[in-house]
Amino acid sequence: MAGFRSLAALAAAGILVSGCAATTPPVDVTRFHNAEVVPIVPGTVEINASIADPGDSRELEYGTYSAAILRELQRLGFTDPFGDAESSEYVVRYTIDRAVLTAAGSRSPVSVGVGGSTGSYGSGLGLGIGINLGGRPKDRIVTELSVRISRRDNASVVWEGRASVEAKQGSPAAQPGLAASKLAAALFKDFPGVSGTTIRVP
Repeated sequence: MAGFRSLAALAAAGILVSGCAATTPPVDVTRFHNAEVVPIVPGTVEINASIADPGDSRELEYGTYSAAILRELQRLGFTDPFGDAESSEYVVRYTIDRAVLTAAGSRSPVSVGVGGSTGSYGSGLGLGIGINLGGRPKDRIVTELSVRISRRDNASVVWEGRASVEAKQGSPAAQPGLAASKLAAALFKDFPGVSGTTIRVP
């Protein structure tokens, strides 16, 4: 886990650089929670990213998203347990889904996932994903970040959200570093947000 955190720290620096290089399209955000009844009190948090193949070239991308999520949570008052992850009050799991949307709007199921699925509040609300290499005019990349925050002591889900952005294939906004920063910032904007409502974040 320490090595993964080091990787995430390096990825964070890359996010800051890439974030200055281009603007990104608006992000659609939906959150689910019960914070009006049981307020979410910030505490120590572990980013639980399970990588299926540690040698996979996507490992850097996963580190980028972990860094972006942790940075936003720290801004909200959550803290890193610093080497004692098992003592954290909260566990965060996230998934990344990416689609290549053709001009005809067709999609086939191909996905990249991290840390297990989400859906306790918003089950059945996932993004259809796929890839089509022959699209003209230029295909568009749809990237969705889903995050779930659970209490470690009883595994109850206290907050869940998803954010998606669409950008032209090959554009800076479609690159993982910039997408991670934009999606995480939009997802945690005005945390915890209005439950069950979809908003568009510029």
